[in-house]
Amino acid sequence: MKKLIASVMISMIAGSFSIAQQEEINGGPINSRTETGVIDGVYLKTHVPTKRLMPYEPVREADVIWSKRVWRAIDLREKINRPIYYPLDQFDAQKRWIRHESRWSLWTVIRTHILAGDLTVYSDYNPVDFYITDGDQFKYPIIPEPGKDYYTDSAYRAELFNYLGALGERPDVPLSNIYGEDSIGADGNFVYPAQDTNWYTSEDIIQYRLKEDWFFDKERSVLDVRIIGLAPVRYKKDGDNISGTDVMFWLYFPTDCRYVFNNYFVYNEDNGSKWMSFDDMFMKRRFSSFIIKEENVYDRKIEKYRVGVDALMESRRITEEIRTLEHDVWSY
Repeated sequence: MKKLIASVMISMIAGSFSIAQQEEINGGPINSRTETGVIDGVYLKTHVPTKRLMPYEPVREADVIWSKRVWRAIDLREKINRPIYYPLDQFDAQKRWIRHESRWSLWTVIRTHILAGDLTVYSDYNPVDFYITDGDQFKYPIIPEPGKDYYTDSAYRAELFNYLGALGERPDVPLSNIYGEDSIGADGNFVYPAQDTNWYTSEDIIQYRLKEDWFFDKERSVLDVRIIGLAPVRYKKDGDNISGTDVMFWLYFPTDCRYVFNNYFVYNEDNGSKWMSFDDMFMKRRFSSFIIKEENVYDRKIEKYRVGVDALMESRRITEEIRTLEHDVWSY
């Protein structure tokens, strides 16, 4: 009888633990189906979706004896950066968002949590004056009215669309419909056909820009780096021609991004049982990038005074300068 009671109690505890464990899984997709309880694999991968965020080491101003701010670009065409770019998402004919079943790209994670209200979008330019592009200082947040979100605030939804998508070309219709009687509204003005809505997908993202601070902390005797901001970049197109690149918006990394990225898998090509999170990937610097700007008296990018191979060499010079400083603070 005692064994029966003990077994029942163990089963109840195990069941409650399983339920609590499932409730804690609030990150990305996992290898389990809640409706059937089927696990797609040998075990349930819960470490990344449920793990807590590791906080930064606190830093005092008095302990920072040197610092340098740099901006760098992560080119998603490089092989080492493929886990950030893939898997791709898409929209079907009914504009339904189709995402991967087991893992998401960084853009899919970002877009999901922007719509959910967990990430605040900061415009790259002044919404009043498009020529002022100082959005990496997080001066122009796009936020809904208090108590509302993307689905309940129409004005916020319309404004946010400018950063997450674009209107396509007008559909082909007979000229008689555009300039004939069928195109005249009740007020006497022309009624133009509706334009298609084109949401940006993972395939549209070609780079991510990082704004980061390198500093030497004498209290810990280490050269450290903190990412301050992250921005997706896409091609700027004039019809079918590519005319440049466009920084879509900025995200504040230390609080907003880290708490979101901490619970989403990043693919590991070498070991399927050791997938890290996007936050781990950025913390461990498991990506390839190059510097496009360092803080300077002219506040100019490298492309303003170096071109082609010379710009790449300038980027490497700045990187080597930071490494040399760490080497020189030690005496042997």
